[in-house]
Amino acid sequence: MNEFSLNSLLEDLKNPDEKVRYEATAELWRIWFYQKGVAGFEILQRSQALLEAGEIAKAEGLLREIIAAQPDFAEAWNRRAVLYYILRDYKKALNDCQMAVELIPFHFGALHGMGLCYLALEEYSAAIVAFRKALEIQPYALENQRLILECTAKLS
Repeated sequence: MNEFSLNSLLEDLKNPDEKVRYEATAELWRIWFYQKGVAGFEILQRSQALLEAGEIAKAEGLLREIIAAQPDFAEAWNRRAVLYYILRDYKKALNDCQMAVELIPFHFGALHGMGLCYLALEEYSAAIVAFRKALEIQPYALENQRLILECTAKLS
């Protein structure tokens, strides 16, 4: 994908038209999941199926392997962050979210995940920063707006 197309998708996330935002969001997720082609996508799918089947160790192992083999696969880091978040290992989840954002600075899913991790760790100021960064990319994301208010209330 060329830079113009990517910038166009990022601009579409700020469009007042909900349908335009939805399509841009879906396309960005598709790009991230297919960053390493069909083979990478299939590994992410398998790890998700294992996670849903309760085979956490196998799901984590699969993600660990793909990250070791392709450390620039941002969505693999993000998927492992989700796994760690589900396990309530918020520090590991946060580290993986940070890696995903390092690789793709506009990864609104990983930024949102960082906010959730900070919230779970009761680091409300850091959570607000992460949710605000996600909102800069997706200004209509009501969940991030709501979570900023929640964190702000906890700081008062």
